[in-house]
Amino acid sequence: MSARAFLVRGLLAGLLAGVATFLVAYAVGEPQVGAAIALETISSEDSGGDGHSHSHATEGGSEETAEVSRTNQSTWGLLTGALAVGVALGGIIGLVAAATMGRLGRLTPSQSTALVTLIGFVAVALVPFLKYPATPPAVGSGDTIGLRTSVYFGYLLVSVLAAVLATYGAVRLRERVGTYAAVVGGTAAYLVVVVVTGQLFVTVNEIGDFPADTLWSFRLASLITLATMWGVLGVALTGLVGRLYAAERAVAERKALAATL
Repeated sequence: MSARAFLVRGLLAGLLAGVATFLVAYAVGEPQVGAAIALETISSEDSGGDGHSHSHATEGGSEETAEVSRTNQSTWGLLTGALAVGVALGGIIGLVAAATMGRLGRLTPSQSTALVTLIGFVAVALVPFLKYPATPPAVGSGDTIGLRTSVYFGYLLVSVLAAVLATYGAVRLRERVGTYAAVVGGTAAYLVVVVVTGQLFVTVNEIGDFPADTLWSFRLASLITLATMWGVLGVALTGLVGRLYAAERAVAERKALAATL
């Protein structure tokens, strides 16, 4: 089983995950984005300014429409973004799964692929989201976008590095203390690092008087969308790798049998 085989299947799984993510994001996420934009527009009108309006008046008094309409953003733009992220993420996970094959104890290729995807979801998506959850368009000051971006990616880097080191440590400890103790130890080490680091990293709170129910719905939809991307990717890639492994194993068994005749 070559790295190329993993990469091709990762790209295919990522494509499927992108399509599924688009459907979920359009059905679950876009209504929450629309509600946030509507609140932003109302707030802007009440304050007497144009805020983040999607059209701007020209000198002649006519309106210049936005280059990308809201309809295109929520359809073709969303689909393009979901497919691009899905394919890129699938390729990365495929290569990581290929690199770790045979290095995670006695796990089969499909089992190690599933484990890599699960660790990736926790370290890349879930834990950073819990520290710095997604915010709707109407929340957050433009003056702090640089800070918010920096601390998010900084915490993401810490989470990924901690997950890699914890996994490596668990694999090394497995032969000494057993699988159960190694998994518990690795998990505990990861949690200690991300929890302590999360306390040290700056807390961003720019919600203001934004409605709590709308914010909760938006963040829940965002988390569901993330889970869809990683879940479909993991299931599809694990299945594809499992089929490839079974096929190659069957060929090897037939060759071994033929050699004994």
